[in-house]
Amino acid sequence: MPGPRRKGRVLALQTLYEVDTARHDVNAILERAKKRDDTPPDSLRFGAELARGVLNRVAALDSIIESFAPNWPVAHLSSIDRNILRIAVYEITLSNDTPHKAVANEAVELAKSFGSDSSPRFVNGVLGSLLAQRQA
Repeated sequence: MPGPRRKGRVLALQTLYEVDTARHDVNAILERAKKRDDTPPDSLRFGAELARGVLNRVAALDSIIESFAPNWPVAHLSSIDRNILRIAVYEITLSNDTPHKAVANEAVELAKSFGSDSSPRFVNGVLGSLLAQRQA
């Protein structure tokens, strides 16, 4: 059974996907999520923090992603891959709540669950490069 942080990441991904594809208001999406009974309060808080944090820094996060995947413009990535990477890069670069390798592993798991067949390898490659540079 997934832990509260994984559920929060799933909520953040679903929220960012809806903002990205349907242009719905983030606050309305998160309010709807609060009314459902299937998401624990800790997951709701964490997911909302991630979603809002990403949305407040989209340009900076996209710039980082593009620097590690120069042949793949962020605008051309699938919405799922783009938002999984945004969440992970946000956590790695702007939050120290979770070990960076755990963040990368969680992103790969999201890619396996929600992305295409090639998504896990792509996400792992981009985040692996980011982590290698940060360790150097």
